[in-house]
Amino acid sequence: MNPIHLWFPALFSGLLLFATGTRGQSLEPRLYSNAPVGLNFLLGGYVFSEGNAITDPSVQVEDGQLEVHSPFAAYARSFGLWGRSAKFDVVVPYSFLSGAATVGGTPASRKVDGFADPSFRLSMNLIGAPALSLAEFKDYRQNFVLGGSLQVLAPFGQYDSSRLVNIGTHRWTVKPELGISKTFGPIALELAGAIAFYTDNDDFQGKTKEQEPIYSVQGHLVYAFKNKIWFSIDSTYYAGGQSTVGGVENSDFQSNSRLGATLALPVNKKNSVKLYFSSGVSTRTGSDFDTYGLAWQYRWGGGL
Repeated sequence: MNPIHLWFPALFSGLLLFATGTRGQSLEPRLYSNAPVGLNFLLGGYVFSEGNAITDPSVQVEDGQLEVHSPFAAYARSFGLWGRSAKFDVVVPYSFLSGAATVGGTPASRKVDGFADPSFRLSMNLIGAPALSLAEFKDYRQNFVLGGSLQVLAPFGQYDSSRLVNIGTHRWTVKPELGISKTFGPIALELAGAIAFYTDNDDFQGKTKEQEPIYSVQGHLVYAFKNKIWFSIDSTYYAGGQSTVGGVENSDFQSNSRLGATLALPVNKKNSVKLYFSSGVSTRTGSDFDTYGLAWQYRWGGGL
């Protein structure tokens, strides 16, 4: 059997980082891999971030020593759309944030918990990944895939307008993305580019905060073992995001990069475990942090 058929039980490992609140810097291997239609995925997990791990990297804090503990729940479903394979996912994180930093030369501390902004995403493979049933998928050989997605983060998370550092962002985020995947036997090379657009936060310490889009690119080298384990090395670079508060521009243009790794371990036919790690490589402004994630995934449907 081609190793590509062993991968779909663990398609949604990229959901791990969404629980941290630092989603502008997400690393998501295998987002555009094909999967049989009619599968459902339920995930529960935990993500820990430490460092300058703030939900809004345009908030200018120095010497940030913050910890964010984020249990989360997520649901995803694969289906057919105009004859192509597609997926929908929703992630609901809850975060416990604590720590200290320097804000405008003044030491400050923060301890708060609450729901973070939930995310909703529709992704669709445009080339190379037809909508297939589980029975049809057994004869499918993935080669080149071109896909796209649209993700929306809703401003439903915990927010205190008098505080600089919050769990929620009090604004909408819309992130379109295009990605490609090319397989070479058990190896897959992936590349994706995205733009995150932000609505205004009209209650940022009594002022209106605007932010320019953030442009990002991410790449992955994925290897599928014959025992159904797969492993990926992940990287991303993102830039932009200069903010304006009350009509005054800030010097907070971002130009940052991160490296990470993901490991998927099958437990049985319907269950799998995912482990995730990422760290900042270079940081001009904002989030310089380490993240560790763990999730349990259960899948059903599609004739399993």
